[in-house]
Amino acid sequence: LELGAGTGAVGIMAATLGANVTVTDLEELQELLMVNIENNRHLVTGSVRAKVLKWGEDVTEFQPPPDYILMADCIYYEESLEPLLKTLKDLTGPDTCVLCCYEQRTMGKNPEIERKYFELLQMDFELEKIPLDKHDEEYRSEDIHIVNIHRKQT
Repeated sequence: LELGAGTGAVGIMAATLGANVTVTDLEELQELLMVNIENNRHLVTGSVRAKVLKWGEDVTEFQPPPDYILMADCIYYEESLEPLLKTLKDLTGPDTCVLCCYEQRTMGKNPEIERKYFELLQMDFELEKIPLDKHDEEYRSEDIHIVNIHRKQT
């Protein structure tokens, strides 16, 4: 399951590698997602579909918990932090792996938003930052971070 898919590039790529993926975003992005899925269907070896998911709202249609949740560049908008965290809590099971990739931004309120997100996240989740030397050599960058996130065991 990809959250905040935007263009769907991350989820579509996972589907080309054999994953069965649901890319999610707001209603206004569904048409773009459908076009991109259709334009890349010939590359998909798993499956990919687009669905509306507004953070903070009901997630029952996305149950049982997915094996993986993909999030790319979803941490930048302060008003979305709590709905995003609620959605993560509602979607994840004990075995769900959340892979969060984000660009560290140093302008404006971004550092504060990022700090607040990870502070709130750690109330219910354990985080493991993936070291830069484990990132793809061709695409690694000092300001791109990947975090492996799991629900805390109760």
